[in-house]
Amino acid sequence: MKKPSNKSSKRTSKQANRPTSTPKQATAKISVDDRSFRAVADYTYDWESWHNPEGDLLWVNQAVARTTGYSVDECLEMKDYPLPIVVAEDRERIAGLLASAQERTTGENEEFGCLYRGGDIRWMALSWQPMYDARGEYLGFRTSVRDVTERRKLRDQLRLHADHLEQLVQERTEKLRQLEHRQRQMETLAALGQLAAGVAHEINNPLAGMRNAFELIKSSLTPEHEHFDLLELIDREIERISGIVHQMYQLYRRAPQQPAEFDLAQVVGEVAIMLENAAVRRGVAIQVAPSAEPLRVVLAEGEVKQILYNLIRNALQASPPESTVEVTVDRRGHNVAVRVDDRGHGIPPEVLPHIFEPFFSTKQGEVQAGMGLGLSVSRSLIEAMGGRIEVQTSVGEGSRFAAVFPLRLESAQGPNHG
Repeated sequence: MKKPSNKSSKRTSKQANRPTSTPKQATAKISVDDRSFRAVADYTYDWESWHNPEGDLLWVNQAVARTTGYSVDECLEMKDYPLPIVVAEDRERIAGLLASAQERTTGENEEFGCLYRGGDIRWMALSWQPMYDARGEYLGFRTSVRDVTERRKLRDQLRLHADHLEQLVQERTEKLRQLEHRQRQMETLAALGQLAAGVAHEINNPLAGMRNAFELIKSSLTPEHEHFDLLELIDREIERISGIVHQMYQLYRRAPQQPAEFDLAQVVGEVAIMLENAAVRRGVAIQVAPSAEPLRVVLAEGEVKQILYNLIRNALQASPPESTVEVTVDRRGHNVAVRVDDRGHGIPPEVLPHIFEPFFSTKQGEVQAGMGLGLSVSRSLIEAMGGRIEVQTSVGEGSRFAAVFPLRLESAQGPNHG
C-alpha cells in the first residue's frame, strides 16, 4: 500500500488550522449607510413620521402622499402636523396622544378620521414609540399610521348585520311570546268552553219557557196597567240573558260550519237590521254604506254573521246617544274588509293589548255589559278563516274595527260547496 506523501499531509494540516468566519463576523462585513436606511423608510407601506423631543416634525416618508393626498414638502411646512388633516371631532384626542408621545409613552391602533385631499374621509390607525440612539440618548418619537378604511367598513357592516340579527331575534322572540300567549288563551277557551256550552244549554231551556210565559202575560195587559212600564224592563233583561247565553255557545263551537257562496254586502245589511232595536234603545243610528258592486264570497255564513254582530254591537255600546255607527264594505285585492266606525271614547293605550282576551271587558258596571267574549270569539273565528281583525283607535275620537275576510276559504272546492 502506497503511503501518502509528506507534502499532502502538510497541506491537510495547514487547512485544518485555518480560522473560519462566524455569522457575526460575516454580518459585520455588511455596511448599511444612511442612504440605505432612508430608502427602506421611504418605501415602507405605512405612513411613517419622526418627531423631535419637542414634537416638531423632522421627517415623513413618501407613503403620506398616497395615504392623505399631501406631499412630503407640504407636510413638513404644515403647522401643528398632522392635526390639520385630522377630522375635527378627533383632532383634540390625537393632539393629546401626540403630547403623551413626547413623554416617551408607547401606544398603538388608535383610530381617527383623516381628511384626504379633496374632502374624502379615510380611517387611520395610529401607533407611536420613543426613539433612542446607541448611547441611550432620547431622539424623539416615531409614528406609524396605517389605512384601515376597508377594515372599518367591514367592521361597520358586521355591526349592522349583528344589529339586524339582534332585531330579528327580538322580533322572533316577541312573536313566540305572542304565540304562547295565544296558545294559553286557546287552552283557556277550550277548558272553559265545554263548561260554558253545558251551562248555556241548561239555561236556554228555562229561559225559553220564561220568554213564552212572559209574552202571554204581556199580551194580556194593556198600556194603562200600572206596572206595564216594568214589562219593557223585564223584556230587556231577558234579551240580555239571551245574549249572554248566545256568547257562551260561541265560546265552544262543536263543529265548524261549511262554506257557501253568498253576498257579503247583503249579510252586512241583515246584521244591521238584527241590531236595529238595540241601536234605537241606545239612541244610536247604524249607517251602512252601499256597496258599489256585489261582493260574492265563499265562507261560513253563520260565522261571518257572528263576527259582524259582535263588532257592530260593541260599536253601538261604545257610542254616545245621537251618534252614528258607520259600516263600510271594501274590496282589498284577494280580501274584503268590513269597517265599523264608532264615535265613542276610544280605547286607552294600556287597555288596547287586552281587548281580545277572553272575559275582558271595558264596559264594567254597565247594565248591558256582557261576558267579555265577543272580540275573543270573533278573532278566533276570523283567523280560522285566514282573516284578521284590525283596530285603529284614538282616545276621545272613537275606534275603527275592520274585519278582513278572504274571498274564499281554502277548503272550499267550488262556489256552492257546502
